[in-house]
Amino acid sequence: MQLLTIPTQPIEGQKPGTSGLRKKTRVFMGHHYLENFIQATFDAIGGAEGKSFVLGGDGRYFNDRAAQVILRMAAANGARKVIVGQGALLSTPAASHLIRLNRTDGGIILSASHNPGGLDEDFGVKFNMPNGGPAPEAVTEAIFARTKVIDSYRIVETMDVDLMKIGTQVIGNMEVCVIDPVADYASLMESLFDFPKMRALFAGGFRMRFDAMCAVTGPYATEILENRLGAPKGTVTHGTPLPDFGGMHPDPNPTWAHELMEEMMGPDAPEFGAASDGDGDRNMVVGRGIYVSPSDSLAVLAANAHLAPGYRAGLKGVARSMPTSAAADRVADALGIGRYETPTGWKFFGNLLDAGRATLCGEESFGTGSDHVREKDGLWAVLLWLNVLAERAETVHEILHQHWQSFGRNYYSRHDYEALPVAQADAIMNGLRGRLADLPGQTVEGMRIASADDFAYEDPVDGSVSSGQGIRIAFEGGSRFVLRLSGTGTEGATIRLYLERFIPGPEGLEDEVQKALAPMIRAAEALAGIRAASGRAAPDVVT
Repeated sequence: MQLLTIPTQPIEGQKPGTSGLRKKTRVFMGHHYLENFIQATFDAIGGAEGKSFVLGGDGRYFNDRAAQVILRMAAANGARKVIVGQGALLSTPAASHLIRLNRTDGGIILSASHNPGGLDEDFGVKFNMPNGGPAPEAVTEAIFARTKVIDSYRIVETMDVDLMKIGTQVIGNMEVCVIDPVADYASLMESLFDFPKMRALFAGGFRMRFDAMCAVTGPYATEILENRLGAPKGTVTHGTPLPDFGGMHPDPNPTWAHELMEEMMGPDAPEFGAASDGDGDRNMVVGRGIYVSPSDSLAVLAANAHLAPGYRAGLKGVARSMPTSAAADRVADALGIGRYETPTGWKFFGNLLDAGRATLCGEESFGTGSDHVREKDGLWAVLLWLNVLAERAETVHEILHQHWQSFGRNYYSRHDYEALPVAQADAIMNGLRGRLADLPGQTVEGMRIASADDFAYEDPVDGSVSSGQGIRIAFEGGSRFVLRLSGTGTEGATIRLYLERFIPGPEGLEDEVQKALAPMIRAAEALAGIRAASGRAAPDVVT
């Protein structure tokens, strides 16, 4: 083994976004690219000397090679121990749990989440803190600052670690502990939910389908749903993680999880369907003949969480990202607990969870989680739904309908305009931003604008401020739309338009979503002019 210090120079564009650094795989495979970013990460956190870390990823192309490079760099930088999932696999929520369980100094997660994988697709790296959550802005800014001045990195020259062999190996003075990536996470789930009640549900003939989308959640879902809960073999489909996700787009929404949607809307649909994404932190929930929006899912879970053993003591609060519908707010108000509206990005929930102010958190982009880890958790959300279904002995449709009758319905959808020229996207956003002060009081599509702003968030725990988080146009009566630029793409710019129309009920609660949102869609185009400016006839993705 030889310790090397390799001269390098800064590489432009290594600024982490809301979930780490994401680029095309070939970019990460480029000369010094991964090494620069990892060294900058170690430097930004005060070095790796004597520290322990968790390492793993979603199994996408380059995952295995990147893991070997990071292990050799961790050893060269003096790390004491790295815990790595067998085959370099770890779902993001499982990695968060392992960081917390083993009290490590953080973790490095190799994933571009729901982005496609493969040699010509996407790759990503992010650092998670000792609390298990994504690095806050102060840390990501420090990493970025370091990438702009880096002049060398440290690495050892040695044989690859056998990442398929469970047990402890060494690189110099550093232990590499290869572990079963599923076991600890599955045990955590068993401590939160009523597994005997859920086993009885499946024993009684209950049917479900879980689409793992050829991504990392497959082994987790197979172990928990089929092996521990007794769901029939074949309940989990696309359960083997593949470097290119089998050519699938690993984003659990109605557009990309179309096989699941077709089955759930078909004549012999199971009672319950679900899917998870590339790294296992997102979820989609579907009942027989009915799709559950992520915003509704968060609200329903908040209203019913007490049915699961891990949440019987009640919730401390509910937090949602700003673009997520206000449906969960109404549940929090009814429960008399705190409710919080944060910028997009799970890292903003971390302070609320650590301070004991929130128990459940959710994002409209198919992310839901709780204080059991510091990441969103796709399989956890599915298991909580299963626990609720087992306790209430009702269908997904019945639970949703009763919820809307009690709280009203926030019709909701997200329209994505992808890969726009950056200048064009900026012009659309800035054009509307420049008119915000003049909008309140105007009437559009028969709706009066109550407020218009560019969302800024002051963290109630540490007082930090995050500005420019998205444009909000709110109408009297609880309806609104939001515009923001996505932070998860790898080329061009994506404008996300979030549409929300509140209907208090009791009538008008069962309309088709896009039809119900038609006035909001027209109002958004009248004010923002996305289609007119971009020449797009329609959004690229509707969820």
